[in-house]
Amino acid sequence: MEQQVAGSGALDPKMEMLCDIELDATLRFGSREMSLNEVLELGPGTVVELDRHVTEPVDLVVGDRIVARGEVVVVSGNFALRVTEVAAPQLRLESIRCFF
Repeated sequence: MEQQVAGSGALDPKMEMLCDIELDATLRFGSREMSLNEVLELGPGTVVELDRHVTEPVDLVVGDRIVARGEVVVVSGNFALRVTEVAAPQLRLESIRCFF
């Protein structure tokens, strides 16, 4: 399926109606497998080490797909993502395939 009308830069009408749909986006800093016992022992001040180095990019995940990567920044006291890499359009579309 083509996203854009050839030469115009305008979205295909089928895609345009999807543009207002809200999707949950998650920033994934890393992961770690833990036993139930380890989880039960968590408390205030506990540090959980992840499988990713602090200099590695953070993943922006929509559904179960990584759609972009970037670095964490602070904007007006809030965390934000400065996008440095975007997944190919086809991979991003697969995140919303269930709407077609």
